[in-house]
Amino acid sequence: MSDEQPPVLTEDRGPIRIITLNRPQRRNAIDLPLRYLLAERLEEAMSDPGVRVIVLTGAGAGFCAGGDISTMRRMEADEAKPRAEAAQRVVRAIWLGGKPVIAAVEGAAFGAGVSLALACDRVVAAADSVFSTAFTGVGLAGDMGIFASLPARVGMAKARELMLLPARLTGEEASAIGLADVVVEPGTALERALADAERMCLAPPLAVEALKDMFRRWPRDPVSVLDSEVDNQVKLFATDDFAEGVAAFHDKRIPVFRGK
Repeated sequence: MSDEQPPVLTEDRGPIRIITLNRPQRRNAIDLPLRYLLAERLEEAMSDPGVRVIVLTGAGAGFCAGGDISTMRRMEADEAKPRAEAAQRVVRAIWLGGKPVIAAVEGAAFGAGVSLALACDRVVAAADSVFSTAFTGVGLAGDMGIFASLPARVGMAKARELMLLPARLTGEEASAIGLADVVVEPGTALERALADAERMCLAPPLAVEALKDMFRRWPRDPVSVLDSEVDNQVKLFATDDFAEGVAAFHDKRIPVFRGK
């Protein structure tokens, strides 16, 4: 019998369900087993009448370092598409579910980790947390709803800047531009997220569900972005540039992209 912990943990504190990414040895990087299980746990929480609010966090020192590059390699569309769709299933669960989701961010939120945090209804960030889009570093454009959530938070011009000129922003800097909703002392993000969740639990559930639905529809339904992200990611997984980005990551060098 294995003592190995699952990649996603859940804990109920009254009507609040805490969902924890649990790969601390990989800084909670998202591999296929994690993305499948995370989607399942979010869907379960959304359908559980005893759950009113969901808090999403990461085990150990970081929130989520993005996609697990150690599991990535160049691949054709028939293999890349299910992988990309599995990531989008996580975001669909958050956006289409009727319960608020709060991200409690400590440490790194890179690439898909940023996308995951921004997909949530509220982002609580530790002052020393670090946010970076980071997708282009491995030859990818981005997914998990970032082309809807990022412009909605920071505006289109700033979103372009953050995607084309990836920078590492502290929790303080992220809060200043609207990337995070509130910044707290290091080590207290989960505590603050739970306090906010307790207040949200006092709201009428049906009104909250309607509220989420209305925000999702303004100014356009962001779920429509998810299919476009899949199409682009699938194409990019088959490129020389993606293979170079992954190789450079493993070699700890700057990638040389040639547009192939």
